[in-house]
Amino acid sequence: MANTSRSRRRAALLTSSVALLGALTACGTDRAAQQLPATDGRTTGTGGAADQENAAVPSDTAASMAASGHTGDRCHTSQLRAAVGRVDPGAGQRNFPVVLTNASSRTCTLYGYPGAAFVDASGRQLGPDPQRSPGTPETVTLTPGRSAWAGLRFASPEISGARTATPAALLVTPPDERDSLEVKWTAGKVPVGGNASKVFLTPLSPGTGP
Repeated sequence: MANTSRSRRRAALLTSSVALLGALTACGTDRAAQQLPATDGRTTGTGGAADQENAAVPSDTAASMAASGHTGDRCHTSQLRAAVGRVDPGAGQRNFPVVLTNASSRTCTLYGYPGAAFVDASGRQLGPDPQRSPGTPETVTLTPGRSAWAGLRFASPEISGARTATPAALLVTPPDERDSLEVKWTAGKVPVGGNASKVFLTPLSPGTGP
């Protein structure tokens, strides 16, 4: 009887130890689960790929651009054609509108001053680069077929006494572009040297001239 009682007590102690060990293990698991790092906040619901994609949808950039007044991309040389309007003489000056027209099917914008250079038949530049006249540039939006113009001005060589040359063409470079458009020059001599040889350009404005 004594041996039987001892066996039962050992069995009971063994069972209690196993139960206690199981409880401690479960408790440790719960604490480990509580200490797991949080997700990045983009996953919701089941945490699957579809939830992540839905939570990471970008904002509507087109709407933002429209709200900021941006109506078109910058005009590139390939989208434009150039022309020089009729001379407007006055007070010893010769004034020409240099016109850029949107020849593409897309709306684009121009801002600032164009570049310009007189060249001979071999493409060699005649005279210095034009200087910028004081002015306030504005963004000019060109829908297809619309134009912007800049004023090209220099003192009449007959009056100023500057050294002259007769260009074959005027190279016109749209703002922020590297490639130029060539316009045949038919307006005679231009100043290329001397104290009164400066040529000036105004910023671009809407239209084809004053």
